[in-house]
Amino acid sequence: MPRSAGNRWIIGVVAVVAVVAVAVAAAIVLRPAPAPVAAPDPQIVVSRSSCGQDWTAPKPGPQTFQVHNTGAVTTTVDLIDPTTGGIFGEVEGIGTGTTRPLAVTLGDGEYAFRCLPDEADAVVGPTVRISGSDVRPSPAVVPVTRNDLLGPEKDYRQQVITGLDALVRDTDALATTVHGGDRHASEAAWLTAHLSYARLGAAYGAFGDAASAIDGTPGDLAGGTSDPGFTGFHRLEFGLWHDEPMPALATVADRLDADARALQQAFPDAQIDPNDLALRAHEIMEDALQFEVSGRTDFGSGATLATTLANIEGTRTVLGVLRPLLQPRMPALSTVDMWLDRATTAVQAARRPDGSWTPVAALDRAQHAEIDGAIGELTEQLAPVATIVAPRRDS
Repeated sequence: MPRSAGNRWIIGVVAVVAVVAVAVAAAIVLRPAPAPVAAPDPQIVVSRSSCGQDWTAPKPGPQTFQVHNTGAVTTTVDLIDPTTGGIFGEVEGIGTGTTRPLAVTLGDGEYAFRCLPDEADAVVGPTVRISGSDVRPSPAVVPVTRNDLLGPEKDYRQQVITGLDALVRDTDALATTVHGGDRHASEAAWLTAHLSYARLGAAYGAFGDAASAIDGTPGDLAGGTSDPGFTGFHRLEFGLWHDEPMPALATVADRLDADARALQQAFPDAQIDPNDLALRAHEIMEDALQFEVSGRTDFGSGATLATTLANIEGTRTVLGVLRPLLQPRMPALSTVDMWLDRATTAVQAARRPDGSWTPVAALDRAQHAEIDGAIGELTEQLAPVATIVAPRRDS
């Protein structure tokens, strides 16, 4: 073969190889980088006698444990600070053979899983340590016991008794005014008495059937507002603002006064569930948003925002008795207080110079949005209270 031909062949091969190399390099550059493979969630196995024994290599940062119950009974699992008993995270009621997630952020400190099987003693797993991470962990909340709630429950019970005394004075004055036949004065007396009742929000669960008799709505009653089963404040409100004869309304007012007195007599023997006390801090405002701020419980007075303001006062009372427990456990308590003030200001703006209240239906869009937003945010801020103050087992 001639020398020149061989060179041409070699040059051609080199050129092809160079083109292929460039193409391969381009493919490598242009190909998307593979997505990082997420680390599997840590698996925590629990049972009636064992609680996370295999968790020996903790890692800092946000993570979700998959807690699997191999035991024969349902169990609640907490991730705790073994020194203080503070809870970083909790999964309640994990059934046998069930896996449930527990999301937390771990930082420097000590951790252990604590299992609380039904009808069995607590089991605490091994203590593990993380150091040098500079990660801020989830806050640990020291659990509240039933004994911790005895003092707040006693204080609140006394406040309700005082509130019921005020309610009876007001319903008695209301009945007397209705008997006098002065509709305008009776409307004013109705609002005074109704607000006394609305401030007792956290005790409704202990009032039983009296709550419906005193402050019920027609709801599903077959006869609606004309149904004999429709009694109490809203029945009287409907009659006063719809020009029903005053002599007929005197009977309604007498029944309301009698029901309030019966409640006053019965309440000292009633039980306030400590769980209800914590739940009501949130539920009072949740109900206010659903029924009062919406105007659904306006039967003529146009004063549902006055009731909303009384509900806010009732919420302040509940938080007042729970504050010693919440203060060290709820860093956002000051934010709750701020939203209580903002909600109060927003609602008070609906009060007219003459002292009457703007009905919800007459609010302009901006004012309605301000009240909705403030009450809605307050309701959200109050939601953790029930979880923080709920009494828990620790043994």
